[in-house]
Amino acid sequence: MLHVLWTLWTLGAIISLGKEESPDQMSLSCDPMGVCNGSSRSLNAIPSGLTAAVKSLDLSNNEIAYISNTDLQTCMSLRVLVLKSSGIHRIDTDAFSSLGHLAHLDLSYNYLSNLSSSWFRPLSSLQFLNLLGNHYKELGKTPLFLQSTHLRVLRVGSVYTSKIQKKDFVGLTFLEELEIDASNLQSYEPKSLTSISNISHLIFHLRQPLFLPVIYMDLLKSVEYFELRQTDLYSFHFPELPVGETNLSIRKITFRNVGFSDGSFNDIVRLLDYASDLLELEFDECTLNGVGDFDPSFIRKMKGPNKVETVVIRRLHIPQFYLFQDLSTIYTFAGDVKRITIESSRVFLVPCSFSQHLKSLEYLDLSENLMVEEYLGNSACEGAWPLLQTLILRQNHLTSLEKTGAALLALKNLTSLDISKNGFQTMPKTCRWPEKMKYLNLSSIRIQELTDCIPKTLEILDVSNNNIAAFTVKCPQLKELYISQNKLVTLPDSILLPTLLVLRVTRNTITSFSKKQLVSFQNLRTLEAGENNFICSCDFLSFTQGQPTLTQVLGGWPGNYLCDSPSHVRGQRVQDAHLSVVECHRPAVVAAVCCALLLLSLLIGALCRRFHGLWYMKMTWAWLQAKRKPRKAPNREICYDAFVSYSERDSQWVENLMVQELENFNPPFKLCLHKRDFVPGKWIVDNIIDSIEKSHKTVFVLSESFVKSEWCKYELDFSHFRLFDENNDAAILVLLEPIEKKAIPQRFCKLRKIMNTKTYLEWPTDDAQQPGFWLNLRAAIKS
Repeated sequence: MLHVLWTLWTLGAIISLGKEESPDQMSLSCDPMGVCNGSSRSLNAIPSGLTAAVKSLDLSNNEIAYISNTDLQTCMSLRVLVLKSSGIHRIDTDAFSSLGHLAHLDLSYNYLSNLSSSWFRPLSSLQFLNLLGNHYKELGKTPLFLQSTHLRVLRVGSVYTSKIQKKDFVGLTFLEELEIDASNLQSYEPKSLTSISNISHLIFHLRQPLFLPVIYMDLLKSVEYFELRQTDLYSFHFPELPVGETNLSIRKITFRNVGFSDGSFNDIVRLLDYASDLLELEFDECTLNGVGDFDPSFIRKMKGPNKVETVVIRRLHIPQFYLFQDLSTIYTFAGDVKRITIESSRVFLVPCSFSQHLKSLEYLDLSENLMVEEYLGNSACEGAWPLLQTLILRQNHLTSLEKTGAALLALKNLTSLDISKNGFQTMPKTCRWPEKMKYLNLSSIRIQELTDCIPKTLEILDVSNNNIAAFTVKCPQLKELYISQNKLVTLPDSILLPTLLVLRVTRNTITSFSKKQLVSFQNLRTLEAGENNFICSCDFLSFTQGQPTLTQVLGGWPGNYLCDSPSHVRGQRVQDAHLSVVECHRPAVVAAVCCALLLLSLLIGALCRRFHGLWYMKMTWAWLQAKRKPRKAPNREICYDAFVSYSERDSQWVENLMVQELENFNPPFKLCLHKRDFVPGKWIVDNIIDSIEKSHKTVFVLSESFVKSEWCKYELDFSHFRLFDENNDAAILVLLEPIEKKAIPQRFCKLRKIMNTKTYLEWPTDDAQQPGFWLNLRAAIKS
């Protein structure tokens, strides 16, 4: 029952957290998981309304000043509390009493002048505690960490901390990391750190080395990794320890931002001499104020840290480097070292004699120095670095691949070489390299092409970030090729890379790759081809989306594979892009459209034949030509009384009767006949139009033959277009023989309309009525 009530209460708390809208609560942004961020919100107090739903609370960079007993009382489920740089001066005794689940507490860089053990007593789950950068001079009046049995990371101290006492770390038995800022330490009680039986990593800020020997003695059997920061060791003296006081736990020592001199070097060696199992020694941003004038007689007395396998030197500053002596005094210590890193330390030469003493060296990193080919040859002289397998010369001053390869020929066991970020720019046709070379890094050297200078023994080649447009070198043993950030437009030819397992071609100008290309790489396991400008064609999409097993080969799939074209899918993932049927089956669509057009043409042809479509087209063309001809002015010149439109079969009636009756009448009528009056050589359509326009009337002699005559139909329509449109009643219909309206073809729609709307003259078969016919016709022409 209690469990059910607790669950309901928690749900209600979550809901209330989401709905709370008080001004303080609005200063926080909380996600559904209960992670709340109130950093840099100018808060002057802990926000109110916090509930058990809050799991993480970040209130750093505010001006809170004071934390009361009730501010965090409701945050029973809180696991992370960050109050860094929040201007806190005071914390109530029971301010954290309800935070039994708190695992991470950061109170660094505030103004706390006193630390209270009552703060940490309820924090039974605390694993991380940061108290750096406050104003306290000592770590409380009573032991702070008696109840902090789960604490794993502890950071304490500041420039104000002047005292370290035995009680300070009582209760702590194991720490993964302990950082103590005792820059201005004035008092150290011996055995203060011995209560902690095991410290994986101790970071000690100590400006003056006065207490360093006694501190070091306290750590002899508890620390695995000791890091000394911001210490002035120019006048350091390390006394001899009682016999047997050797450290069997320290494996690594780091000097960071430490200064030492020729004189103090011997004492540093003495200090290292007591770390009998020391394996790694690191100097980071240190300063050597000397010329290498070490006391060889003193060094010979030392056993030396003869188990050291790794030495790392980064950004070493030697103000009097130009006066620096040889390194013969430290030859004794160098013989067993296996790994050396010297970065950004202005090294331009490793003396041949020193190189020859590095008989166990397997790894050498001289990145970001001043090495050139001439001095490199001296450093890699005959007998130098006999066991060296890996050499890193990244970002030096090398300019010739040919000379670089020749300078390293004495390194018989060299298998890995990194000469990236040098100024080679070009690659010669051939080069000589150590015979066992397996790995070569030529990235960022600005070359434009590859040649047979590449060793044939390589298994791994990195030529990323260059200007290579094509891979044209045969590498029979190459297993991994890294050629990103170049100008490739297609994948390399598999014939050149028969054993390739891994290929990285990201950020090139590759537009696609095919199944055929991938299949040709028979052993390929990984292809990283993302961040290219892919043309998402139908074939490419079909291949990439239709091969489920392809996702096991493509590195970065599907997020890094985006379409660049066509434009309507640009920016979409290749996996999600889809093209239309028309885009994917264009030949089939074109063929289907052509077939449809052919069928449509056949259908139109059949319809035209059935419904005289050809005649209509001819008529339309002639009509358009007639329409384009400019109209005559109303006072146009009249040359004929009438233009006679008739069929050739009715020519006898027209020429023997009509012409005789009208042209021989007194006064005579002047008629326009196509046989007699059309201009030879002129287009017939223009003749018809001109004759109609120059005639006062147009007489249509209608008969069965007229209806069947195509040109008569043109004359009828042109008369209608050019004369009827002007509201001029100029057409006279003469029905030579009876015509059934049903017998008139449908295409003669104009004739049907005229016969329905205009009176026409019928030629009488009775001779007695013919004089009246001629009288009416003459009257119609004159009107």
